[in-house]
Amino acid sequence: MGPNANSSTKMTLSTVVELALPALIIGLLIALCAQLLIPFVGLLLWTIVLAICFFPVHRRLTGRGFKPRWSASIIGAGLVAVILVPTAIASISAASGIPALVSRLRTGEQPLPPPPEQLRTIPVVGEKLFGAWSQASSDMPAFTQQFAPQLATFSKWALAQAGGLIGALLALILAVIFAAITLAYAEGARAFVASIFVRVAGDRQRGEHYMEVIGATVRSVANGVIGVAFVQALLCGIGFFVLGIPGAGILSLLAMVLGVLQVPVVLVTLPAILFAFSVKTTAVAIAFTIWFVVAGLSDAVLKPMMIGHGLEVPMPIILLGVIGGVIAYGLVGLFVGAVLLAVGYVLFREWLDAPAATDLSDTGKLQAAE
Repeated sequence: MGPNANSSTKMTLSTVVELALPALIIGLLIALCAQLLIPFVGLLLWTIVLAICFFPVHRRLTGRGFKPRWSASIIGAGLVAVILVPTAIASISAASGIPALVSRLRTGEQPLPPPPEQLRTIPVVGEKLFGAWSQASSDMPAFTQQFAPQLATFSKWALAQAGGLIGALLALILAVIFAAITLAYAEGARAFVASIFVRVAGDRQRGEHYMEVIGATVRSVANGVIGVAFVQALLCGIGFFVLGIPGAGILSLLAMVLGVLQVPVVLVTLPAILFAFSVKTTAVAIAFTIWFVVAGLSDAVLKPMMIGHGLEVPMPIILLGVIGGVIAYGLVGLFVGAVLLAVGYVLFREWLDAPAATDLSDTGKLQAAE
């Protein structure tokens, strides 16, 4: 009995080792690969997003006889011209203006025009803002000395943001380059991703369906959130630069960020309107007020046209995913949150519809039998 028990124990240990060792090696390999890719996760996600957004354009160009590499090159050049150049101008303008602004604030040399009387009419904070602005315009050194801690904190934050703008611009350039390379090999990449979804879903039709839902959701968010925010920021930026507002590039980028975060851009346009009434004639100020109102309300017209168009996922689900994704994951969470909620919604609907379909099928069989 003793030798048989030892033999059984050895066989059991051998079986456990044979099963555990490959799993351990695979887990270690996955962990090492993840560790290598973690620094590039943001860049890879933006590359995937851009490639998904412009894949239909790539397919149309190749359908008209363009070679895949030429089509990818054309799309990359178009991205640079339409998106990258305006963003680079605003980013460089903002980043270059921040150090000078910080230096002037620290030394008390930044001149400000007198505040407009309309500032007093703002509820709750109007009088305080008017008083602080009046002190800054009449005696900037005293204002700087009084609010030295707050200005120091703002200066550190502003300089950090200036460096972040340059880093974000370089990351965007790399993402555009990698997206163009991905589009050049789009068919192979799509087949590879489709095989992954088919493997996970267990069925080719369901795998293709989930992949289509993800692609449509990414394009919907890109058009309806980032695209609308870009148009809105472009309109506001034109007004800022034409009006000659100090820090127009910073305000344009801030309008873009607010639009992406689904926050009204009136937080940026209202100070610009007050600035217009304080330094321009009444007619010019009214004209710019109308322009900024139109720019601020443009998202109300464009967003319903762009978000959820042609999707089986309702627009509120997409917007909740966008806002929650930004809160949880940052800017790339725009797409991550929307995709997660969209796929979750589709799975939930399939789960709800499956029993109903089964019951109807059974009822039909019973009626046929009768």
